[in-house]
Amino acid sequence: MMAGHSKWANIKHRKMAQDAKKGQAYAKFTREIIMAAKLGGGDPTGNFRLRTAIERAKAAGLPNDTVDRALAKGTGQLAGESLENLTYEGYGPGGVAVYIQAMTDNRNRTAGDIRSYFNKYGGNLGETGCVGWMFEEKGQIGIPAKGYTEEQVLELALECGAYDIQLDLDAGVYDLWTAPEDLNAVCQNLNQRQVIIDSAEITRLPQTMVQVTDTELARPLLKLLDALESQEDVQNVYANFEMDEALIDACSLS
Repeated sequence: MMAGHSKWANIKHRKMAQDAKKGQAYAKFTREIIMAAKLGGGDPTGNFRLRTAIERAKAAGLPNDTVDRALAKGTGQLAGESLENLTYEGYGPGGVAVYIQAMTDNRNRTAGDIRSYFNKYGGNLGETGCVGWMFEEKGQIGIPAKGYTEEQVLELALECGAYDIQLDLDAGVYDLWTAPEDLNAVCQNLNQRQVIIDSAEITRLPQTMVQVTDTELARPLLKLLDALESQEDVQNVYANFEMDEALIDACSLS
């Protein structure tokens, strides 16, 4: 079995890149850059969340001048839209818990869209706190797997302040896990050891999982997640499901 949230992460990252090239997801990248700069400063060398946001944006085709404007807004050098961070929680088909992080300048629009997606695909938007406790916040750092043994990476992780590692064969990276507040410090320690960092972000991992084996549940669940990911104000979607990769592929999103 493959953890559905991991497979879904790979699907959504590819989809976001594809959408951005068509001009449909620039707002997501721009807002992530703004918020990362607000929270950690405008220097990507010391703010690894910002560096990852910029790298992803540029890889997806976000123009340099748009990146620069987002940075200026995040650091206060340029007046920008008033954004607020919001979370939404609910259940998808089959009782799958769904936790959503959004960044918006119009909470009524965002809430209305999210509620309509849950209703359309057989889910239920719940109250704040109904599923959030199922998702543990962690720092996640990806480094290339090539050239390292598991023992070497574990030793390196512990020396740099991470507390666990995991090999992601699909992505070809080792994930190093940290406390959220330790993310930047661990990245800096890795940099000092000249370790290449592919990504660095704060994420949420489900602590309990729901196994989905029925196509009649899998299809609307994946459609719900896809709709949520496609909403321009939504930055991250987390869900606690496990699903065979073959079933995910059979229900692949077009």
